[in-house]
Amino acid sequence: MIKQPPYLRRGDTIGIVCPSGYMPREKAETCIKVLQDWGYKVNIGKTLGNQFHYFSGTDEERLQDLQQMLDDPGIKAVLCGRGGYGMSRIIDQLDFTRFKKNPKWLIGFSDITVLHAEVYNRCKTATLHAPMAAAFNDGEWKNPFIQSLQKALSGKRCKCEITAHPMNRKGNVTGELVGGNLSLVAHLVGSKSAFPTQGKILFLEDVGEYIYNIDRMMIQLKRAGLLKGLAGLIIGGFTDMKDTTIPFGANVYSIIQSHIAEYHYPVCFDFPVSHEKNNYALKVGVKHELRVGRNKVSLAELGIQN
Repeated sequence: MIKQPPYLRRGDTIGIVCPSGYMPREKAETCIKVLQDWGYKVNIGKTLGNQFHYFSGTDEERLQDLQQMLDDPGIKAVLCGRGGYGMSRIIDQLDFTRFKKNPKWLIGFSDITVLHAEVYNRCKTATLHAPMAAAFNDGEWKNPFIQSLQKALSGKRCKCEITAHPMNRKGNVTGELVGGNLSLVAHLVGSKSAFPTQGKILFLEDVGEYIYNIDRMMIQLKRAGLLKGLAGLIIGGFTDMKDTTIPFGANVYSIIQSHIAEYHYPVCFDFPVSHEKNNYALKVGVKHELRVGRNKVSLAELGIQN
């Protein structure tokens, strides 16, 4: 059974760390202020503003910073400043002993998909796939997607409704929600962190990939059995896609549709989960109801089920 960390109250502390790529401190200042305006205290990790080549510190520095946040009983949630790359370099060295006794919300997306998957498998604990620090900048903290993070932290259940996409496949299902960045979901195949997908609602998004690589990664998921036996599939934004000099000959949604054609579960395209502004806070590991209708799609959180 999946455990759910306690929701936050005013006065609780949120830690900010950068366990993957480098992030300048100034890009997180708005986020820090908004979190404080929401009524939370903020604990800044050593990796925010720190740099070691591409990363926010050496593997050891990033490991220690995240470990300290996981272990500190006074920190009730951990917000990752950014993604990038680097989580898989330290994931096996993390010790979740104290975290299991005192679980807290772990927040982020992109490269943080690795952390979500590991915590799901090793700790059986829900996490938050949600906007990170830079998404608060330029007044965007007022948008409904950042507000969905605030609501999720305070205990309000997600219910997102969108207009149906022409490529959708209708149906109503319930299941635990798992997934994240396609590149990372595929990266984890064959490892102990790989998401189990049987009977689950899987969601996928990506950014900056070559179109042919989306095809290759979907084939990898299919050959590994991750697309068979799903309860449902949610396809989010695939932004800043690149094509080769000789065009691949299909767009991303058509590629995905072709690889799931033999299955019969409901599918939703163009859901607001992405590397862009449209990035709704989603609770990984928590049971949801997905309703894909002719004109409307809804994803409603049902909560932890006994």
